[in-house]
Amino acid sequence: MDNFPDLGSLSDIELKELIGELTKEEHEISYQRRILHGKIDILRAELVNRLRKRHDGGQEVISGEDVRRLTDILAGRGAEERPEGA
Repeated sequence: MDNFPDLGSLSDIELKELIGELTKEEHEISYQRRILHGKIDILRAELVNRLRKRHDGGQEVISGEDVRRLTDILAGRGAEERPEGA
């Protein structure tokens, strides 16, 4: 809904219909959100399993570049804002 209606101009029935429509839309969005969260959880579990296998295999799990990127994120700057030589 791009434009919210003038609520004073709506009848009780129109208000109830609008509430019903928006409630239905909210339920649909909530359902999609739950689906997305489930997919994200599955992907994260797969990533954890892969990292665990790398660690068990003796591979480096976190690189120096990962630490630099995390530092940039925590400092609130993007990669393009990284100081010279960092």
